[in-house]
Amino acid sequence: MNRPLVGTLATAVLGAAALVGTVGTAHAAPQHRTQQSAQQPAQHKTKAVDFAGTVALSNCSGSVVRMPTSQANDPALVMSNGHCLESGMPGAGEVIVDQPSSRSFTLLNKSAGRAGTIKATKIAYATMTDTDVSLYETSSTYAQIEQKYGIKPLELATVHPAKGAAISVVSGYWKKIYSCNIDGFVPTLKEGDWTWKDSVRYTPQCKTIGGTSGSPVIDTATGKVAAINNTGNEDGEKCTVNNPCEVDESGNVTVHQGINYAQETYGIPKCFGVGNKLDLSAAGCALPKPAATRR
Repeated sequence: MNRPLVGTLATAVLGAAALVGTVGTAHAAPQHRTQQSAQQPAQHKTKAVDFAGTVALSNCSGSVVRMPTSQANDPALVMSNGHCLESGMPGAGEVIVDQPSSRSFTLLNKSAGRAGTIKATKIAYATMTDTDVSLYETSSTYAQIEQKYGIKPLELATVHPAKGAAISVVSGYWKKIYSCNIDGFVPTLKEGDWTWKDSVRYTPQCKTIGGTSGSPVIDTATGKVAAINNTGNEDGEKCTVNNPCEVDESGNVTVHQGINYAQETYGIPKCFGVGNKLDLSAAGCALPKPAATRR
């Protein structure tokens, strides 16, 4: 995993903090990834990608995001990785919902300057099962954030990203943008105890590192969030922490040292309803459910 550089994650699992980007990279320089919509032609005019709406966490990166149905007076959501939680990484199969949180996020402006601070009221949803995501509900509405800081949220795409799409991985932690393309998709990506489905593989140019975990992956054709940066294979090992392996439909395992990955986010909007409220029972919602609510 592209490791969270500091914070509680490091104490949760030895080496687990590396889940972000290129998990074990020791550089102090920023790097990250992006994704795009499924039916988007590869050669389209691109939208300028900057840092507005991204955030820096204590150990990772993230962004203020909205669903297509979100309203100005809805509580704003901040998205990062599940492995970036302040309480430590969720175990395989664990799903966290509606857990109180007072975590603070440093909000960035277009040029990566500090626009201000917003604060969480709860972890609306988090897991490292099938995907690697955390969504915090904050005490500020989108309208309040725009009025006070002049910052608009990033919008989540609702279509599957496309192979070859140009993307930008925007790291609020490092204040750096990594640009490359989607090289393809991985049916199953395994790392340590965790398994992720239909992951995005970057082309080699996106050399994300620790601290880029949770960075939004922006489809540069649409300007929307297509995925969330989360891991990379550092040492060429097979299926170990910081060294994810790819498993195809036939069960064949391959390793790509130095290649980094992201988790798709296009399905998330189907799990949020009126008022940005989580609804895991909504039609089309495929996010994993807590064990107590599974059928």
